[in-house]
Amino acid sequence: MENRVYCLYRVSTKKQADFKAENQADIPMQRKACREFAGQMGWEILYEGQEAGVSGFKVSEKDRDVLQMIKEYALQRKFDILLVFMFDRIGRKADESPFVVEWFVRHGIRVWSVKEGEQRFDHHIDTLLNYIRFWQADGESRKTSVRTKEGLRQLVLDGGYRSGGVPYGYRLVATGRLNKRNKEISELAIDSDEAMVVRKIFDLCIVHGYGRCRIATELNRQGIRNRKGENWHEASIGHILHNPCYTGVLRSGDAISQRFEHLMILTPELFEQAQALQKARQNEADGERTVPVNVTGNSLLSGNIYCGHCGGRLVLTSNCKSYVTADGNKVKHRRTRYVCYQKTRHRCVCDGQTGYTAHILDEKVEHVICRLLEQLGAVEESFLLQGYLLCEEKQIRRKIRDAAHEAERKKQDYQLLKQELQKSLHGSSPYPAEILAEMLCEAERNAASAVTYLTSLQSQLSLLRKKDMAQQDEKKIFWVDIYRASPIEVKKMIVCHLIPKIHVYRGYRLELEISDIGVVL
Repeated sequence: MENRVYCLYRVSTKKQADFKAENQADIPMQRKACREFAGQMGWEILYEGQEAGVSGFKVSEKDRDVLQMIKEYALQRKFDILLVFMFDRIGRKADESPFVVEWFVRHGIRVWSVKEGEQRFDHHIDTLLNYIRFWQADGESRKTSVRTKEGLRQLVLDGGYRSGGVPYGYRLVATGRLNKRNKEISELAIDSDEAMVVRKIFDLCIVHGYGRCRIATELNRQGIRNRKGENWHEASIGHILHNPCYTGVLRSGDAISQRFEHLMILTPELFEQAQALQKARQNEADGERTVPVNVTGNSLLSGNIYCGHCGGRLVLTSNCKSYVTADGNKVKHRRTRYVCYQKTRHRCVCDGQTGYTAHILDEKVEHVICRLLEQLGAVEESFLLQGYLLCEEKQIRRKIRDAAHEAERKKQDYQLLKQELQKSLHGSSPYPAEILAEMLCEAERNAASAVTYLTSLQSQLSLLRKKDMAQQDEKKIFWVDIYRASPIEVKKMIVCHLIPKIHVYRGYRLELEISDIGVVL
């Protein structure tokens, strides 16, 4: 009887490939068991196929390269026996795996398992038992999948970290608790430096109206790099702008945790503002826009201006003309206009102007904006400062919390080293006293530095509170002055919020839809 053997080893996750825990069906254990079994049977192993990180439940046999290669060699009669640790290593799909085993047997290949013996199909009962075996394996895989998902779901609901990439703005901190595999459990915590960048990203989006690409460009211009020390890309900015975890909410599938205060980088209101702005700017968003399509350039209007004659949207165009002056100098003149898109593309009959000079139209609209803001009057300076001071206080408090945790950890390190040094001096420690003394000095410096940093943060908080209390003189600031002092990006955002829709007619006659802000024009 021929005894040429091909072995197949499979684990569902890549971590299992080298995991050495007792009773773990990992590849080294499978390999050892199969080699010992083949030696006892007097068989010769010609090939050992390994599938690491291949789920026998989720992955079809057609998509398993190693298994397909073994089937091809079976057709070429290169081996006589297929040996596995257990039959579920061939697969766990109830509607597929039994037929894979039967395929090998029908093609003259004996299929053996170290734990279950040979799979035969001499009688109908053999076929039935084969199907039952894989049906049980399939069911167990489904149960495992459910338990895993439920475990992750419960972990998220309790505020735990479910592994994977750590979102930008956070870091992992050790909890001191161990899981079932005796590995230390980590939890998310706010990274104060990265959190400042996250808030800056949302500020550029909400206040300045920047899109993802321009936000990335602005961060790179300022020398702010991502976690890897590389330039920002718009895709990364998009992930940050759409990630609800910055409001302290964790998700896993359909499981949504409660809001955890210690994980809040943004308020839910700010996050929702960013979502609304991005949704309003989408190309497929029809009807009225409350945010400009973009905030680049020096033109005031974008996305909210329409032709009063045909109702088509006006788009911004510019061209540059060059001419030579009398003294021989070459001068370039850029002309920027709002033009009726439908009329220029001949999509409809429009009896309005083709275009409107940008600065003339902008000045007329800005005059209306200033009148609106003048009616809104003034606001106490302390009112505006209050929001800024409150935000700054939250940031400092987060830093204090993190610094206190770090100081306590370094203090514990110092105490442990001190105890170990005492043991070494009494001859009960395996570590040399000289090395421990050096490490103790370093730990003492680190602990002192951490305390100094914590003290400086507490001083900053104290000064901030005094500054808040010192706001006794109620100085008034007029809204119109705030508008005039704002950069063009902020002006565009203000205009779109105050005037959602502008219709312009021949001769620059305007028809405006004013937001309900409690003023009369």
